[in-house]
Amino acid sequence: MDTWKNIKDRESGKLRPNSFANRIKSNRISQLELSNHKELVSPHKGSINSLQIDLTEGRYLLSAASDASVAVYDVHRPSDFNGDGLITKHNCLFFVDKQHQLAHKYAVSSAIWYPIDTGLFITGSYDHHVNVWDTNTTQVVVNFKMPGKVYKTAMSTLSTSHTLIAAGTEDVQVRLCDIASGAFAHTLSGHRDGVMTVEWSASSEWVLITGGCDGAIRFWDIRRAGCFQVLNQSQTQLGRRPPLLKRSVLTKESNTKMRPVQKKVANGSGSGHLPIGRLSSKGPMKQKLHPGMISTQDRATAHYGAVTGLKVTEDGMYLLSAGSDSRLRLWDVESGCDTLVNFETVRLQTSKPIQLATTQDSTVVFVPCMRVVKAFDMWSGNARTILRGHYESVNSCWFNQQDQELYTGGNDRQILVWSPARSIADEMGEGDPDDQDSWSN
Repeated sequence: MDTWKNIKDRESGKLRPNSFANRIKSNRISQLELSNHKELVSPHKGSINSLQIDLTEGRYLLSAASDASVAVYDVHRPSDFNGDGLITKHNCLFFVDKQHQLAHKYAVSSAIWYPIDTGLFITGSYDHHVNVWDTNTTQVVVNFKMPGKVYKTAMSTLSTSHTLIAAGTEDVQVRLCDIASGAFAHTLSGHRDGVMTVEWSASSEWVLITGGCDGAIRFWDIRRAGCFQVLNQSQTQLGRRPPLLKRSVLTKESNTKMRPVQKKVANGSGSGHLPIGRLSSKGPMKQKLHPGMISTQDRATAHYGAVTGLKVTEDGMYLLSAGSDSRLRLWDVESGCDTLVNFETVRLQTSKPIQLATTQDSTVVFVPCMRVVKAFDMWSGNARTILRGHYESVNSCWFNQQDQELYTGGNDRQILVWSPARSIADEMGEGDPDDQDSWSN
């Protein structure tokens, strides 16, 4: 009923095109359930640790498992059909396991696509290696030797100036691997324990966010030495910041109503006001936090335990973090404060990283909570739905923005597809006979 109402409102001009599309997508997301028309046949013999759909076509799913294997699927073109053609089966296009000459020896913890081309993908493994693969030949073209187990790899989707892979390992230092040169470009020092998760900013190609086993979340500008921000769970603010337009209107009104009298100085110019967040370099208020930061702030923690997952919202303004303390926290990136969103009780894995997923408008976040996946409202923390289907703990989630489908992988070695509800009549293509014609049969 809601769909038809939205269509009528769009026809009559009551709804703008973007609003109409967002409502339809939101409606489809709210109806997610275990797909009754699509099945991915997993060749993995170990737990699924990583999932990602390519960012160019939204068609190829890359998976990595603890049996040192990697697989790629075409989620649009099925390889077989079941149930009188009602269920599409998707076998992997290719599969790389230990029998491959250049395959990893131990568990593959992370697998990501090259951001602008499906011709390359990157894997990180517990065998202390990060490999860059040619998709067409399934050969390793670049290899990086790490000082310890690789937990997570990431590349910036915004980058036009560098081809750096950020690698978080059991070593305290984060390493940036340059595909172009085949060497390490930077080493970021600051964590006091292994780095379990890394995430690039969604608003700058130079900003990297890392989460460590020491409970710290650090922000780095890779062009400079040292981190420039460490999140502190004791620094909080209540809720979201108002939208930019609303804030600018409020600022103008307050400036007009309460304009301070500016004192004239010798040269006749008024005393300049400093931008928000900047302190005067004169007098006792002098504060230089970068590089190194002062010791108390440098030791701040975001979680009581390891940081196991990070996810930046699409607009880059907020950061969601998960920890081994079974806490989810939503951070305001600009202020560095915890927004105090009270996510309903969750139980998270503590021994390995988890992969969080968000919808395109960042209103819903999908969180692996042991054997289930919980979908939370990002801004209220309320659980919208609980997706049950895995027999063992879930490790990774990936949301396909194009089809509004969710892919999950777990310790049961299965990759499950969660799709908007679809009736049997829809699948069989049955419709009103009056809407059919002779040449379409």
